[in-house]
Amino acid sequence: MTLQDYPSGRTAAELAQSIEASIRAGTLAAGDSLPPIRQLASGLGLSAGTVASAYRLLNGRGLTSSDRRRGTWVRELRKSDLAQVRRQIPVPAGVTDCSSGNPDPLMLPDPLSVIAGIAYEPALYGSPAGHVGFLAEARRRFEHDGVPAEHLTVTFGALDAISRMLTSNLARGDRVALEDPGWAALIDLVERLGYLTVPLPVDAEGPTAEGTWQALANGAQALVLTARAQNPTGAAISGRRAAELRAVHARYPGRLVIEDDHACGLVEAPLSPVVGPSGRYGFVRSLAKGYGPDLRLAVTAGDAATIGRLETSIVAGAGWVSHLVQQIALALWQAPAVTRQLQDASSLYRQRRSALCDALAGRGIEVVAPTGLNVWIPVDDEATAVSALLAGGWLVAPGARFRIASGPAIRLTTAALPVERAAECAEAIAAACASARSKGRRAGTGG
Repeated sequence: MTLQDYPSGRTAAELAQSIEASIRAGTLAAGDSLPPIRQLASGLGLSAGTVASAYRLLNGRGLTSSDRRRGTWVRELRKSDLAQVRRQIPVPAGVTDCSSGNPDPLMLPDPLSVIAGIAYEPALYGSPAGHVGFLAEARRRFEHDGVPAEHLTVTFGALDAISRMLTSNLARGDRVALEDPGWAALIDLVERLGYLTVPLPVDAEGPTAEGTWQALANGAQALVLTARAQNPTGAAISGRRAAELRAVHARYPGRLVIEDDHACGLVEAPLSPVVGPSGRYGFVRSLAKGYGPDLRLAVTAGDAATIGRLETSIVAGAGWVSHLVQQIALALWQAPAVTRQLQDASSLYRQRRSALCDALAGRGIEVVAPTGLNVWIPVDDEATAVSALLAGGWLVAPGARFRIASGPAIRLTTAALPVERAAECAEAIAAACASARSKGRRAGTGG
């Protein structure tokens, strides 16, 4: 950036807006360095503090990244903006939607079935973040699963809990290790919060021990792991892998480990928690997949300092999480009919996932999806595969949304895919993969 190209503005907000306009217009490209703070301040006749504030605003918007060695640079904007990822896109007529990552709505329990039996205890201003009965039951469940749960609090879902733990324990520019491929919304959020993402390779048993060691050795201040039903691969951390990851983390006791058990109750794989009674950790259990995303509720266990900071963040903002929602969740937990419904849902999800994997294997496509609602299928060219499937009547998610450094793939949600349509779907996937391979060969030969 030369002096004649310098942005304009007399305040930090105006300066940040000017630089943002250049980034979005393409004048500043991914990887371009912004001038050192004092140099830009001198060129514009501003204070160094004003320029530093502008750079912090840009980092907070996810447009730039910073560290002590490189300064501040324009980061690569992800192909799918977070608003695009979350927007409900109309599905064309005649097309089967296998892209959403959602549970089957027909398998979610009806909260109205338990509301009449609740002795409502209204929360008032100044109420604690957690409802005492809900927290007591959550603690009992955590301890049954081997998760230390002396300290607990509640948040507005898993993403809210993870976001608050990161921002209350890390500084902008810190490195955060995320599963790769991993949860698209989390990858976007971490980048927009101004952290540097470090890819954490995943196999069927969860994040690899070697990849975790490398991430920590390279300065990752936090790890975010998925216990079971990993999105998008379906990986589940095995007992053997959990022991390996604990041993790696023991060499870096000051680093924060966040473990996400978002599909509790919906997966047959036993829980093998990585977190232990010592160290910095937060174990997040969301009710979204089993009981419904609209509950917007998660409970987190952790060490005293991590939970204290998390709860302070809630109290300083929203104040508390709806006690009514927590009482509804407690009633759903305690209803035998709802427990049976979740068991039926778990069995049905397993059948649907296995049916597609078996049908794909019969067509020479080997995929491993041990748990969860999704299947991750490597392809040679994502755009070609997605377009071919759409033309054949199937909407799937492109893998770019879920990747940091891993190879191209597509994600297909099997939660609502009938078993009897598995062969039809697998046939379309096989044809799409063949189209992607063909395009890749032509591109490789310049044809």
